[in-house]
Amino acid sequence: MEELVIELHLDGRSGVSPYLQLVQQVRHALRLGVLREGDQMPTVKEVVAHLAINANTVLKAYRELEHEGLVAARPGVGTFVTATLTNASLAAHGPLRLELRRWLANARRAGLDDESIEALFMTTFRTTAQEDTA
Repeated sequence: MEELVIELHLDGRSGVSPYLQLVQQVRHALRLGVLREGDQMPTVKEVVAHLAINANTVLKAYRELEHEGLVAARPGVGTFVTATLTNASLAAHGPLRLELRRWLANARRAGLDDESIEALFMTTFRTTAQEDTA
């Protein structure tokens, strides 16, 4: 199997529907510059084979992204990225990613597992966001 432009995955424990997980992952990839305008999305067949999910789930995700103006299907050719979600802050990602990796390493050394790290991050993220809007 050839390598996909974007590595999609599903988390059965997330409580988020599979199609929405795919949409969110593509949005994240667009925001982080992993996917750029003109890039070809994996075919439905490739995603189905890679994730072992129903083709209708992938089609629903691609339709949602198309409705948002982020991708466009070209019959017989494939689905292509038509817009990006990156902004000027993309340059800041490198140093922030490095800082986050250090934080994750510290959290693991402190004995936190992935679920605990995610819970700590999301709780702190939400609290900070609420404080910023207050």
